[in-house]
Amino acid sequence: MTTFWSWYITLLTSGTILALLWLIFATRKGQRPEATEDTVGHAFDGIEEYDNPLPKWWFMLFLGTIIFAIGYLVLYPGMGNWKGLLPGYTEVKEGKPFENGQAGWTGVHQWEKEMDRAEQQYGPLYAKYAAMPVEEVAKDPQALKMGGRLFASNCSVCHGSDAKGAYGFPNLTDKDWLYGGEAATIKTTILKGRQGAMPAWLAVIGEDGIKNVAGYVRSLSGLKNPDGIDLAAGQEIFKANCVACHGPEGKGTQALGAPNLSDKIWLYGSSFNQVQQTLRYGRNGRMPAQEEHLGNDKVHLLAAYVYSLSQQPAGAEK
Repeated sequence: MTTFWSWYITLLTSGTILALLWLIFATRKGQRPEATEDTVGHAFDGIEEYDNPLPKWWFMLFLGTIIFAIGYLVLYPGMGNWKGLLPGYTEVKEGKPFENGQAGWTGVHQWEKEMDRAEQQYGPLYAKYAAMPVEEVAKDPQALKMGGRLFASNCSVCHGSDAKGAYGFPNLTDKDWLYGGEAATIKTTILKGRQGAMPAWLAVIGEDGIKNVAGYVRSLSGLKNPDGIDLAAGQEIFKANCVACHGPEGKGTQALGAPNLSDKIWLYGSSFNQVQQTLRYGRNGRMPAQEEHLGNDKVHLLAAYVYSLSQQPAGAEK
């Protein structure tokens, strides 16, 4: 903030407080010293107002709010470039100003303090589970509760609170995995993220090719197609353009994140129009990397929780 605006805000705030302080004392000075039956001389719907002084407790309450405001402005930042008298957390902990120059109390410093407190409390527990294989952690009830809370805070917005996914977001409770459902692979996916890319094919195979390939792909999982679809032509186009990723039988390639097209699991929908849309314009799915955000220890717990979801018997409560 520039010096001009800093002084402008400081003077405006200070002037307002002083004006309010003068106002409550000036109005109290002109009040009657004791209660009376006299009225102020006007009425509202037949109701008249007594000309009595403001109750002392009410006056003290007004005065208290002003004193609180002054104390708050002195202790905390907010008035222009004033940093407040309260020290920043890093200053207290290390005896030096905050590394980015933000001395004094700030929301960032408070967050640092709370994060350090949490690390001291839960760090040893995270480290304990991080030293165990993901498969073993997935059998620990306490670890799963911790992983479940991490999932609710960081993953449920896309995959749902029940982890069963949504349009464009995979179901994590079944055994269908784009990149593999092994514990180590799941952890890598969460740590590093994934970037899926299904290219658009309209310019390559044309509108008729889109319809025929959509019909052929749907037929791989036993779905019925509209009349007039040439499955043989769709198969030839599929062999020429799609097998590199999805394989000759359409069963996918986990190394590339190419989905299995022969089952009944469809990330972007299985209707004829939806499959055409995928072929026509392509898809770009992105799983953001969580390594920097959560760190290895928390991702280890999160991976164990996600791994456990697909290991339960069919029909079991997830």
